Amino acid sequence: MFCRSLNLFVIINISQTRLKRLIMENYSQVSYFFLVAYFDTGIFKYLYFLLIMTLYVLVITANVFLIVLICVNRSLHEPMYLFLCSLFVNELLGSTGLFPLLLLQILTDVHTISVSHCFLQMFCLFLYACVEFASLALMSYDRYLAICFPLQYNTVLTYNKVAVLIAVSWFCSFIAIIIPTSLSAPLRLCGNIIQKVYCDNFSIVKLACSDTTVNNIYGLVGTSVAVLGPLTLIVYTYTRILKVCFSGSKQTRHKAFSTCTPHLASLLNYAFGVCFEISRFNMNNVHNTLKIFLSIYWLTCQPLFNPLMYGLNMSKIQLNTEYDIYLIHYSKLQD
Repeated sequence: MFCRSLNLFVIINISQTRLKRLIMENYSQVSYFFLVAYFDTGIFKYLYFLLIMTLYVLVITANVFLIVLICVNRSLHEPMYLFLCSLFVNELLGSTGLFPLLLLQILTDVHTISVSHCFLQMFCLFLYACVEFASLALMSYDRYLAICFPLQYNTVLTYNKVAVLIAVSWFCSFIAIIIPTSLSAPLRLCGNIIQKVYCDNFSIVKLACSDTTVNNIYGLVGTSVAVLGPLTLIVYTYTRILKVCFSGSKQTRHKAFSTCTPHLASLLNYAFGVCFEISRFNMNNVHNTLKIFLSIYWLTCQPLFNPLMYGLNMSKIQLNTEYDIYLIHYSKLQD
């Protein structure tokens, strides 16, 4: 009798183990994710679709126009405009990574995305995030050289050096994103619900049944490097620019301010959107539409804000760049 009970106990344990293993295997074979941040908008979904489609068309048109303008106009083949061209290409990457899926989800009642498309979107969006920050850092370095070392500007920032800096910023961003994506792809998942309107690595890691220590460590270290590296360069360059401005004449300060204003506006706009998304403020009393808009602010407004900010000043900057640098240098000599 005892032996029978023991055998029955072993069989039950083996069955439970097999059942748990089967459940784990089924969970790990997730084929799609639910994006549950969306909500039913009823007949207004067509209005939202039209508004977002208009925004997407404006983003594509503005960025492509400025890219073509810089490429075909030889007078714009200068470091600042080459950095801008890289920035505009990145805006196309970020907006294309978000808008097509966003438009599709607005018109559907069941908000799902396949695993392969989810990882592709995650890769595109966070590659955009890294390249955007790196490009803004390179542009601050460009402004620093133009204001603090106007005579050495053209010899320090040659065409080849600009090309290398742009290539390095894209390559390093690519490596920084491909590693966490590769670490998250083989994870066994215990769910398929993402509390956002787009896919991100953090949401997928939270769904994992297996150990995610390596993912968490790399996420912390990688994010710190991707943020602190460009941020250190930006803070250093603007500290030196401010030092030159305060030690120079009023005309020097005015020219430096007018030269740096578009870049500072773009940097602050991007930093606002990213900080909001990272910090994830508690907004239980905020309407869902506003919550969704704020969560994708850094992906929707920045790609339109940059071409408008720089495009409106393109002709003015083109005519006055060399004259501004000369005036800044002349004022330093006078002082």
